Amino acid sequence: MATQPAPPLQFPSKTPFIRRFGRDTSQRTRHIVQGLFLLLNGWLGIQFYLWARFYERGGAGLSVQRPAGVEGWLPIAGLMNTKYLLVTGRVPTIHPAAMYLFIGFMLMSILLKKAFCSWLCPVGTFSEFLWRIGRRIFGRNIRLPKWFDIPLRGLKYILLGLFIAVIGVMSAEALDGFMQTPYGLLVDVKMMNFFRDMGITAAVVIALLVLLSMLVQNFWCRYLCPYGALMGLASLLSPVKIRRDTEACIDCSKCSKACPAGLAVDQLIQIRTVECTACMACISVCPAQDALQFALPPRKAATAAARWQLRSLSPLAISAVLAYFFFGVVLLARATNHWQTNLPEQVYMHLVPRANQLTHPGM
Repeated sequence: MATQPAPPLQFPSKTPFIRRFGRDTSQRTRHIVQGLFLLLNGWLGIQFYLWARFYERGGAGLSVQRPAGVEGWLPIAGLMNTKYLLVTGRVPTIHPAAMYLFIGFMLMSILLKKAFCSWLCPVGTFSEFLWRIGRRIFGRNIRLPKWFDIPLRGLKYILLGLFIAVIGVMSAEALDGFMQTPYGLLVDVKMMNFFRDMGITAAVVIALLVLLSMLVQNFWCRYLCPYGALMGLASLLSPVKIRRDTEACIDCSKCSKACPAGLAVDQLIQIRTVECTACMACISVCPAQDALQFALPPRKAATAAARWQLRSLSPLAISAVLAYFFFGVVLLARATNHWQTNLPEQVYMHLVPRANQLTHPGM
């Protein structure tokens, strides 16, 4: 009896054997960018410390130029100066770099979601380091239940609302007057001295935040950071989003398990939420070819066989865009002579040694 040929193998419409070609480089690229930006901030911090010590010692020791880049750590000053620019059309003379960097970081969020938080922000980098260490020590990270997680996320928006409310009612004259006070002039030194001369209460609070960040992924960023809240609101305008191809997706749910924000990536067509930081962790673990992409809105394909095509951004493209905005605003500020806070040396010689005695003008 003749043997009948075996029927062809039948596979389901979603083929789990499809795998991404080549090794995903998104996390390696992101970690390199994080490391470089962390080194830059470390260098700025050392230079700023040496600059302040020169004046604290009455002009003795090594004299270095004040690094205006430390003003990137002054987001409230950046917000105040941005309002001053919008109201008056003039660039403020005190902490102008804070404004330029603030605008640059906001533009990053408008274009690339909250990529600033997961690619550049040193606090975000440190937070990610902590939860990874916590996972190694405790074996897992805690995910808070939704009934507690969602209200807790609202704290950062409450803090943001308080800052916006206070700055929103201030006139241009009041904004400029605040910056011209001794406290406003040395707010960067005050910030550094907070960590140099930390009290017991502050140390306990920071230690508690460190512990919570080890237990809960990105605790500070997720629940308490008003800067991240503002970036998230700006990111709603971003045309680039994590997008899921339902035909290529094999419903393995690896993306949702990998997402630090706990987003249900496997159930959505595109991620619109303010919580997405464009870290691409979901894409890095996806086993299906092109099922997840960080991409612009789809466009019609050239052939009738494919209905639409995604215009995805590679990790190198994201790095290039972030570098473009960061160095772009720095070069623009320098070219227009609006980068440095130009104060007479006598002012710093008089105020820096007394920085801890300066109080907020509203107190």
